[in-house]
Amino acid sequence: MGYNIIDNIPYREDESAKTFEKRPVIQGIMNYIRKNKSRVNKLLFLQWDRYSRDIISASENLKELLKLGVEPNAIEAPLDFNSDTWPLLLGVHIGSAQCDNIKRSKATMDGIHGTLAKGKCANKAPRGYKNVRISKHETHVEIDTNTAPFIQAMFKEVAKDIETPCYIRRKFARKGYNIPESSFLEMLRNKFYIGKIRVPAYKGEPEYYVNGEHEAIIDEETFYKVQETLDGKRKKTPKLSKAINPDLYLRKFLICPVCGCALTGATSSGNGGKYTYYFCCNNQKHIRMRAENVNEEFARYTAQLKPNKTVLDLYNEILKDLQSERKGESKKEVAALQNELSTVQKRINSIEDKYLDGDLTKEEYNRMLERYTKEASAMQQQIEMRENPNRSNIEPKLNYSINLINNIDSYIRDASVGVKIKLISSMFPEKIEFDGKTYRTNSYNKVLDLIYQQTNELRGVEKKNGESFSTFSASVPLTVLFSNQFLHDLDLIWELREWIPI
Repeated sequence: MGYNIIDNIPYREDESAKTFEKRPVIQGIMNYIRKNKSRVNKLLFLQWDRYSRDIISASENLKELLKLGVEPNAIEAPLDFNSDTWPLLLGVHIGSAQCDNIKRSKATMDGIHGTLAKGKCANKAPRGYKNVRISKHETHVEIDTNTAPFIQAMFKEVAKDIETPCYIRRKFARKGYNIPESSFLEMLRNKFYIGKIRVPAYKGEPEYYVNGEHEAIIDEETFYKVQETLDGKRKKTPKLSKAINPDLYLRKFLICPVCGCALTGATSSGNGGKYTYYFCCNNQKHIRMRAENVNEEFARYTAQLKPNKTVLDLYNEILKDLQSERKGESKKEVAALQNELSTVQKRINSIEDKYLDGDLTKEEYNRMLERYTKEASAMQQQIEMRENPNRSNIEPKLNYSINLINNIDSYIRDASVGVKIKLISSMFPEKIEFDGKTYRTNSYNKVLDLIYQQTNELRGVEKKNGESFSTFSASVPLTVLFSNQFLHDLDLIWELREWIPI
């Protein structure tokens, strides 16, 4: 045809031809033409709708090409630019393509709006649900049994209005179910969880909601309590002092040493007047004790958990070490964690391959995926924390915790019932057993546990003249202080500063 083709590699793109700005291939061609305008005089493409499907954008680009001495043309519908009618014909080609775009867009929007109006989910199902294909062109939404329990638990926690939504989000993130803050707050507002579908404003119609075909996983009472919490319409301070007898503040935490059932309490009248007592809700013969005695023994018990002077000196040394960040140790720990994370990610890839090959059942795959995902999430959080230790603000948190624990028995005796309950909830993650003489629990808050362990190990040890506590501080390395569970429990205590300022 007499053309000298300067580039024999055909250009292909998958981007929309609506605009030129968001098309990297066409932009690359234009840049080439601008740099080599003396060498280029024609730009060919298969059809006009691949050049553009927007009259205004096409006009602007065409002006630039003609100014550069380049004639654009379509192979399947070439125009004669020497003819007076080429602008009209060009407008027909591109205008037709633009009209088709508009029609398809309207049809799509009509289809989506119609789908929503019928109570069907037209997009990706939100967290707690999953899209399930039932035919080539049809899907429906089912409850995701792996994630729905987390969503339900989050809503219930926020509805209590005891802890802030942001704190609840962080608490679940520590457990391996992490949701970005903006997505978390958006989730709490989503009526999809109570079985509703939002139909947005369209063609003059206002926004409205319809009953969805999917099953609700949150009841309406809980959902609207959450909305009140988010809107600040409910009291921020929990009504614990009104809901619980101040003399029975341990009722929520104690279990029977005989049967493991919860202890409840009541006030009764006798010859000596009124008295309050705890008893087993299953069988009062198991245990029945005066509340004042139980409460006092608990205060004495918490006093045993306080750090001695040796441990307080130890933690002062730790705080000094933290200020220097132990950078060398942190780098080693990051490298080790990254290797572990890489191993876990390989395991995830491996089980995916095994599942696709039929070597794992769906149940086995889901169970293993959940476990490995939690491990990976925990490792990633630890890596981020060590790469930038200041993000944790661990120094003021640890300092606050030490001071609080050092006075824990005083708060147990003298604080309001609401503060007592918050304090005990933070320090004792599991139920407490009391047989009338001894308190027992399977676990403590990790911060309290660490301090208690160090107190026991160093009990009676006196600091000698000139002796450094660096050896002691080394017994509490960053691997402990930056562990996922330790940081979570440290945050639990840190949240108490609103009620117990120190």
